[in-house]
Amino acid sequence: MKVAFVGKGGSGKTTLSALFVRHLAGRGLPVVAVDADINQHLGVALGLDEDRAAKIPALGDRLPEIKDYLRGDNPRIASASAMVKTTPPGAGSRLLRFRGDDPIHEAGQEVGAGLGTGGAGITLLATGPFNDDDLGVACYHSKTGAVELYLNHLMDGPGEYVVVDMTAGADTFASGLFTRFDLMFLVAEPTRKGVGVYRQYTEYARNYDVAIRVVGNKVQIEEDVAYLRDHVGGDLLTWVGQSAAVRAMEQGRQGVPLEDGNAAALDRMLAEVDARAKDWEKFQRQAVEFHVKNARSWANKATGENLEEQVDPGFHFPAAYAG
Repeated sequence: MKVAFVGKGGSGKTTLSALFVRHLAGRGLPVVAVDADINQHLGVALGLDEDRAAKIPALGDRLPEIKDYLRGDNPRIASASAMVKTTPPGAGSRLLRFRGDDPIHEAGQEVGAGLGTGGAGITLLATGPFNDDDLGVACYHSKTGAVELYLNHLMDGPGEYVVVDMTAGADTFASGLFTRFDLMFLVAEPTRKGVGVYRQYTEYARNYDVAIRVVGNKVQIEEDVAYLRDHVGGDLLTWVGQSAAVRAMEQGRQGVPLEDGNAAALDRMLAEVDARAKDWEKFQRQAVEFHVKNARSWANKATGENLEEQVDPGFHFPAAYAG
């Protein structure tokens, strides 16, 4: 399952992403965590010191290598430079296995020791920060393009989880990236701004069959829950309250158990993810749709090629991963 955490800046999505990743690993479930936020804090939230987290190879800086690997010997893709963030796989493309032996997963940092994960593996990938060389010449989508290509080519099977901490706000919708997930958790505070982001997300996603569930955060009183219910209705899945365990985690202290109510919220989130049916046909259809849209909008002109010809109409993900 591919899962995204989205929301406005300051809503706590990175904290909840880290809690959910720990929750999965603590139950012995394998997970790939991807920091795709312009502010790269997921590694620290997972317990790495800042120096170690900063040394994770940035996927955004390795796009040419990633494209060349994924291209394989696909005859529809003339060169790695002709690949864009939306390029879908076809016959001859290299598909990725979950935590497999490939240049993308090999760049990850293995996390878990001392985090109460029960020895389960967490592979942490990072898009990389927005640095001085990017200022004035690039946008952060040039970094997240690596994540979109990764998800487009990844065959995740049953019991395998990819959790992506997305950049804040509506940037998720600047390409087809928002359709690459089986489920999106929208982290919302019980405030007008918090539910305003929910309305924006649902408006953008309403024509694309994207599953969004709201997780309330920083909930203190029953009136907060009632406020969220009034404004997001049945999309409110669960909520997380103030937590001494989270405060300890943010201070780098380990061993403080998560409160029962907050642990139950994570259980509810995991159950919602596991209840989702994998729909590879829709996944591929939307990949093609957004690739064609991007090709016509900017990519054909940028590359000097007709990138619509990269679409392989006969390609389907292996039947073994369709159930």
